[in-house]
Amino acid sequence: MSMTHDDMNKLRGIHLAPYMYLATALIGKARQAGGNTFRHQLDTMATLMDYGYIDSILLKASIIHDLVEDIPEYNRNIILSVDYEADRVYNLVLEVSRRIGEKKSEFLTRIKEFGSRNAKILKCADRISNMISLGYVNDIEFIERYTEETERYIFPIAEEVDANMLFELRCLVDSRRQLPNLVNK
Repeated sequence: MSMTHDDMNKLRGIHLAPYMYLATALIGKARQAGGNTFRHQLDTMATLMDYGYIDSILLKASIIHDLVEDIPEYNRNIILSVDYEADRVYNLVLEVSRRIGEKKSEFLTRIKEFGSRNAKILKCADRISNMISLGYVNDIEFIERYTEETERYIFPIAEEVDANMLFELRCLVDSRRQLPNLVNK
């Protein structure tokens, strides 16, 4: 999806750098697919922009969406003091964060059944980034579990909020199931 002149004007007013700075706390957090969680945050934001989402709350939350979950001791007051939208950004981050003691299935069901539209869109972009990273994962059981989880929980969310994201997720699930280790298993 190409950006319009109006989109460019909207982007001019969104100050993302302070949120990018907060996300640097995730640089040391390794991911199973390699790389680090900081890069994943930016990939998630790029996915949103690729699909034409220019909402400031959504983009800011995408940059720090794993911060609270991955660093539970992170001082929330730092997030809340970033700008005039910080409280709404923080609430969206909490909405897409797994709660202490919450099973993965409960977490995804909560978003599917009770999540705001922005939480669902953010979860879809997050999952697209994660599914792309699966191409670098060698743990067959993890890939199988993750693709099944994507079909069961994320497909219905994407079906509700963005047909194009659903299409990409379906393609990613199909391609991950064709990985040589899965085919030769």
